[in-house]
Amino acid sequence: MTIMRMEPAGASLAERGDDVLRATLAGELLEARERTLCLLAPLSDEDLRRQHDQLMSPPLWDLGHIAAFEELWLTRNLSGQIEFSEMPGLYNPFEHPRRVRGTLALPGLAEARETMDRIRESVLERLATADFESGPALLRDAYVYRMVLQHEYQHDETILQTLQLQQGEPYHPLGRRAVPPGRALASGMVRFPGGTVALGTDDRSAAYDNERPRHRVQLAPFSIDVAPVTNGEYLSFMESGGYRRRELWSDEGWRWLEEAGVSAPKHWSRTADGWSTRTMDLVRPLDPARPVCHVCWHEAEAYARSVDKRLPTEAEWETAASWDPATGTLRPHPWGDQAWTPELANLDQLAFDTAPVGAYPRNISPLGCYGMIGDVWEWTASDFRGYPGFEPFPYREYSEAFFGTEYKVLRGGSWATRPGAVRSTFRNWDYPIRRQIFSGFRCASDA
Repeated sequence: MTIMRMEPAGASLAERGDDVLRATLAGELLEARERTLCLLAPLSDEDLRRQHDQLMSPPLWDLGHIAAFEELWLTRNLSGQIEFSEMPGLYNPFEHPRRVRGTLALPGLAEARETMDRIRESVLERLATADFESGPALLRDAYVYRMVLQHEYQHDETILQTLQLQQGEPYHPLGRRAVPPGRALASGMVRFPGGTVALGTDDRSAAYDNERPRHRVQLAPFSIDVAPVTNGEYLSFMESGGYRRRELWSDEGWRWLEEAGVSAPKHWSRTADGWSTRTMDLVRPLDPARPVCHVCWHEAEAYARSVDKRLPTEAEWETAASWDPATGTLRPHPWGDQAWTPELANLDQLAFDTAPVGAYPRNISPLGCYGMIGDVWEWTASDFRGYPGFEPFPYREYSEAFFGTEYKVLRGGSWATRPGAVRSTFRNWDYPIRRQIFSGFRCASDA
């Protein structure tokens, strides 16, 4: 199927630019789908249909939801008249919470693939004539296409969370990208002297509504860890009785701990030879140099108290990750303006694991913090709320419906995050009891 119109003789620069953008978007849509299907390729039909955990959807539901969301936003809502924010029916997440999705009459993989291909054909036909300059706000700078791309990227990470919880035989990836060895870093903390910083963004080509608008914040001096807390550091917390010391836990955290009955991060196991960790089908002795992963917010908070520190606010985190005092500007990534490549940070899923601290020596922020994008999402002290001047776009259910004290903000992405779905301003959120996410943390203190 030909998706690009032929360029007529004498086409304007704007028309040529739109054609290049259309070709780029078509390629990105294709690449995103290839990755989704690659992740699912090792699964049996039974594993695709199974609800492996009440917190997660069957992978087939995620696949159908990806297609329904694409059809809704890149065909039915493309004119700017918002028909729905989520497609009604089988794949509407509000109609069908995760805990019940395993009971739904999901189509098989072959039928799901046929539906995805049919929707994609319609999407590409509409893309061939999309007006990115004078069309509706959804289309300006191709925002809606990047929104749909990020949606699929994010569901890929959700699928990986499910696969980490897979019942029965563990998930066997088709291959793993090797990560570099760790390197020694300056230990301890770095200090921000305080002052006014500009956080967030005004970008409307890719950033979500909760990242906007850019706004100025007055920050008191603070210090923040150079690196995320490692397995070795967290093991010391455990061995010093961290899970038994009531004074380290908030009332809410202690209630969770008593109900959950845990004494180590999720996917840690104690053997005769010591502790081991599991990522998918890879079980290894605990590597003390890797960032601790699969801890909830309460565990992170208790650890911070045990070392006389605290969790950073998200304003402090973003400042440490991206604020360049030499220019007075924010960097899109800790390492600078350069787009991600595999040498820069542990992103893009294919390592299927964290990397030892120091493995990516260019992943350093101007303030001197290592690894603030990649490896593990980092819990912050902040509740998920809108910035001053927040306006929902293009639908309130993406962000605004979740604002409040129930959710804590995470920053920075993980090894399971695709590069197109993370940046220094990107905000993730989840309940403070969640441990299935690829989450770790670093600590801060008042300077």
